[in-house]
Amino acid sequence: MLTLKIIAFIVWIYVIWVLSRTGLHFFKFCIGSVGLFFFLMLWIQPLIMQPLKMAVSAAAGVLGDFFEMYDSYYQYSILFIPKDTTAVSLTIDYECSGVIEIMAFSCMLWFFPLYNTIEKLIINCIGLAVIFLANVLRIFLICTLIYFYGNEIFYFAHTIFGRIFFYSISIALYFYVFTRSHIIRQKVGSFNYGNGDTDK
Repeated sequence: MLTLKIIAFIVWIYVIWVLSRTGLHFFKFCIGSVGLFFFLMLWIQPLIMQPLKMAVSAAAGVLGDFFEMYDSYYQYSILFIPKDTTAVSLTIDYECSGVIEIMAFSCMLWFFPLYNTIEKLIINCIGLAVIFLANVLRIFLICTLIYFYGNEIFYFAHTIFGRIFFYSISIALYFYVFTRSHIIRQKVGSFNYGNGDTDK
């Protein structure tokens, strides 16, 4: 199995090299970002999964302690939300960690042809911080709704409200990093002043 992974990685690198040589930037972006996402999920995700869940639990727990609404047991990636005579335990699992969103953003950024290496490093750090904080705020809002309205609102808070909040911030991030910057930096056509001179 390891041999197949290594062969697939080598083939991916070769395809990226061929696409770079031929100037097929769109296909390089698509194949490169998807391939990098696959290999990161294969090799890096298992290493960062548990620390990331603990980090999200700890950061969300800071907000919970500050507002005195819930407690964080970040060693076990659990948030404990008291409600009257009962309590709700919220486990930070694979979906709540934000690892997929973090890796997807990073993979797209590093094969996006607009920025240079230094710009990508800076934007990647900022983007990861934004995604992480958005995820922490999402967890905080979910816990807040459960604290005030009980376990009956869990489905709405987690599946609908939390996701709308998180992905709204993600869409704004993608817009500023990819769409807006591409529109601003793109070069469209040339200007002719009527005397044969062209300003490009």
